Formats: sequence, structure tokens, C-alpha cells
Amino acid sequence: MIFTKSVIETIKKRQSIRTFDNQNITDEHYNIINDYLHNDENLIGPFGKKAKIELIQVSNNVTDKGIKLGTYGFIKNPKAYLVGITENNKNSLLEFAYSFQKLVLFLTELGIGTCWMGGTFNRNSFEREISLGKGEFIPCITPIGYPNDKQRVLDKALRYVVKADNKKPWDKLFYDSNFTSTLAKDRAGLFEIPVEMLRLGPSASNKQPWRLVLSEDRNSFHFYIEHTPNYSIKLGYDMQILDMGIAMCQFEMACRELNISGQWGMEDPNIDVPNELTEYIVSWKSK
Repeated sequence: MIFTKSVIETIKKRQSIRTFDNQNITDEHYNIINDYLHNDENLIGPFGKKAKIELIQVSNNVTDKGIKLGTYGFIKNPKAYLVGITENNKNSLLEFAYSFQKLVLFLTELGIGTCWMGGTFNRNSFEREISLGKGEFIPCITPIGYPNDKQRVLDKALRYVVKADNKKPWDKLFYDSNFTSTLAKDRAGLFEIPVEMLRLGPSASNKQPWRLVLSEDRNSFHFYIEHTPNYSIKLGYDMQILDMGIAMCQFEMACRELNISGQWGMEDPNIDVPNELTEYIVSWKSK
């Protein structure tokens, strides 16, 4: 296990950082990050696909002057970037996001700030710094650096504006056996904490598209996505699939810490969905 502290506590405290300190990332931390990225075990997704993530220093192409994020304001004083590379299909996006979020949590444990960016950044700038294979593209990046505590008031204000801390309650996200019965916390058993850690996960525009159904035998969780109509259509890929990979990561990492064993599989349970926007994605079955 690459984590030395409680992943559950790390999930609880992790927030998107948009204002970084002027302090450069230490050589020790750069070495730790590079070691992480060169260990294949850290980059393998739930179905065995290896994520491609590159560490990019600020340069003439990739600036440190601030990246506009639309309603999210600006990224200020980033010291480097982690750039994701994958193919534009559902399974690849899902596995990539799982691995990228695991890295984000690892950086949080180190005291390094991150901010998932999937939309409003200049992909061309990063494409000039890396080599893309056939069919590959950049789904997201994160700037990295040390959080600027003096500027956290501004970050908190931005979080309030975009309602980043307003997470949907259990009865809007989680279901018991079918989509007509909501899942009460006291009915989740051993899975209460992993499900709560999933609920706390970041998502594009805080849409929180994940929906979970606990099987009647209490042995499996079926993960569904409730698509936001036309969301990210201009980007040419389904950004909300990344959210599902994040959800998978947070759920499984919490399960591991609690010694709850299980495995991922794609076997649609054919549960009646509440609307045409809801789609089955994956299942987690305990061992």
C-alpha cells in the first residue's frame, strides 16, 4: 500500500486548491511523485489498464500566470502539472479516472494541493509538451503546489459560489435493492463508510452523477450514472464518466482500509432505471 496515513481521513480533508503558495515543490517531493509515476502498480485501474500520467513543469507553453476556469475563477501560482492521457471511450475514461484520483489522494497525503480540471484549460499548450499516441487525448489535468493558507479565504469563497461543499444527501444518491427504495445509513452495514467516502468525492461542476443500488443479498453495489443532459458535449467526450472513476476509487480505497474485500465486474443486474438518463456502469461484489 502506497499510503502511510488513513485514506479515509485523507478523503475527508481533500479539497480543490486553486491558489498555491510561492514555495517551489521540494526535490524530495518531486522524487516521490516521479517514483510513484514510474511504478506500474500505482497506475493500474480496476480492470488492468495502465493509466498514462505525465509530470510537466511550468514553461512558455504551460504558464504559471493563472489558468482561467470560467465560473471557478483562476488557478494561481501552480508549480507544475500532472497531465492525464487516455483514449476517448467509456472504459478507458473510467479506469483512467480511478487511477488519477488515487494519485490525487496520494498527493493530498503529502500536503500537495490539486484541482481536477477537465474543461476550461488550453489542451494545445499541454499537447506541445507531451507525445500523444494514436487515438489518445488529454481528458484532464491538475495543477500542483503547496496550498497558500493566506489565500484560502478566496478559495472558500469560490467553493461557496459553485456550491462545491453542497453534497447531495444519501436519499438522493443511494438505493436499496431497486430505485424505488432509498438506502438508509443503518441499512448499509459494513459499507456505510465506503459509501459515505464516495459521496464526498469531487465531480465536474459538483453534479454528483453517481447512483448506487445495494443488492438484496447485501453482497453487491451496482454503480449507475445519471447523466446531465448535454453536459460537456462541446468537449467531445463524456466528462461525467471521469466522475464515476473517481467514485469507484474512493469507494474501493475506503473498503481496503476497512479490510472489506471485493472485486469489480460489469454484469448489468437489469434493475429498472428511473429515467432514460440513468445508465448502468459497473458493480462491486464482496468476496
